[in-house]
Amino acid sequence: MTKPNILILMVDQLNGTLFPDGPADWLHAPHLKALAARSTRFRNCYTASPLCAPGRAAFMSGQLPSATGVYDNAAEFASSIPTYAHHLRRAGYRTCLSGKMHFVGPDQLHGFEERLTTDIYPADFGWTPDYRKPGERIDWWYHNMGSVTGAGVAEITNQMEYDDEVAFNATRKIYDLSRGADARPWCLTVSFTHPHDPYVARKKYWDLYNDCEHLLPQVPAIPYDAQDAHSKRIFDANDWRSFDITEAHIRRSRQAYFANISYLDDKVGEILQTLKDTRQEAIVVFVSDHGDMLGERGLWFKMSFYEGASRVPLMISAPYMEPGLQTTPVSNIDICPTLCELAGASMEEVLPWTTGISLVPMGQGQERTEPVAMEYAAEASYAPMVSLRHGKWKYNRCALDPDQLFDLEADPHELTNLADHPAHQGTLESLRGKSEARWDLGEFDSDVRKSQARRWVVYEALRQGGYYPWDYQPLRAASEQYMRNHMDLNILEDSKRFPRGE
Repeated sequence: MTKPNILILMVDQLNGTLFPDGPADWLHAPHLKALAARSTRFRNCYTASPLCAPGRAAFMSGQLPSATGVYDNAAEFASSIPTYAHHLRRAGYRTCLSGKMHFVGPDQLHGFEERLTTDIYPADFGWTPDYRKPGERIDWWYHNMGSVTGAGVAEITNQMEYDDEVAFNATRKIYDLSRGADARPWCLTVSFTHPHDPYVARKKYWDLYNDCEHLLPQVPAIPYDAQDAHSKRIFDANDWRSFDITEAHIRRSRQAYFANISYLDDKVGEILQTLKDTRQEAIVVFVSDHGDMLGERGLWFKMSFYEGASRVPLMISAPYMEPGLQTTPVSNIDICPTLCELAGASMEEVLPWTTGISLVPMGQGQERTEPVAMEYAAEASYAPMVSLRHGKWKYNRCALDPDQLFDLEADPHELTNLADHPAHQGTLESLRGKSEARWDLGEFDSDVRKSQARRWVVYEALRQGGYYPWDYQPLRAASEQYMRNHMDLNILEDSKRFPRGE
């Protein structure tokens, strides 16, 4: 059987509630809507952890943060943990990454044979939280509400410059893959940083939403004293007291966010058109690492198990998966085993330690009953938090906080905690039992503290004297580009052309 090519389109901080069945009707996203029409669409897909690095390491490895040790945005992703890039490469694939994956540590490839760009975020331990100092803000890298008060229009930003480069390199690589110089099947991962804040967009996309009816959250801001314990910690971590958030700020932030979805849609369209123009076929996966609260309840960004931050879009266009909507909860850790099954790549040696479950059977009409698990042990937490989504229920547990139980069918905005409701004690005890069987929160907390303490020592040591960064330096072999004197011009011109000349 011929192994299929695979194109993974990953975005950052895209709220999954905006993708009830592909992009919401009112979003200006024609290319994503066309992709949705030919994809298996997962309405209730969740991140393994609502933060960039832990969510991405889990997505790549098929394992939760408690297994990978990637608890936060400064935790090292160990080279010994296989990713889908390792599994596919071992099975004969050419693996390539253009864009962000937020790898922390000296291994900046993690199975990718080639990486076309540097990362947008640092690879060292400088963003390590510290459970020994609850409530401490590290102002130079913690989120604050300046992303909201500063929302607006710009034609170039740090993030636009990055994503423009990501798309350029991706289309250039697809052209290169079409030339047939390498007979291996390929897996190309294209990973953007939008629509992650700051909420700034180009005017052409901003203007698409001037009359948008969705510029205010469905659930207005809840007063600080009425928030749950973890949401209060998020408010404090975001330095909310230093900012006066107005309705105009909220509208502008959401307008920019929606505009950047349309910006990404253009990038996706460009990439898919290049694939079509070069007459190549590929399985296409569209996914995000986590969501964004977008002002719901007064919360912004991620770091929460609420739907806006924890739910992500997932669409898979593959020959062995029927297009259509799946509503059973799944996780982005399921993507690694799904890719391996679609590619015929074995994960047999590591399956006993892999939490993710292939989604291919769901795309063939089979049911799934396993609960979806989430973890969070990063900024704004003082102890690990865990969650289970099982059927219509979501159950959240933390040693510091009261339990939370939500019926997402009756209460999609998670406004009523049923954990103390007499009628739901049976459900609570059942889910608590499943949670306790999966997690020892005391052991989890100890592991996180040990990791944090070690990293603080190493980071402070490595910042003394000579400094060698781990940030990826893209290789540019200029002597192998274009025309050089060790090349035959006649062969060169023909081999670099698609389609070939007569």
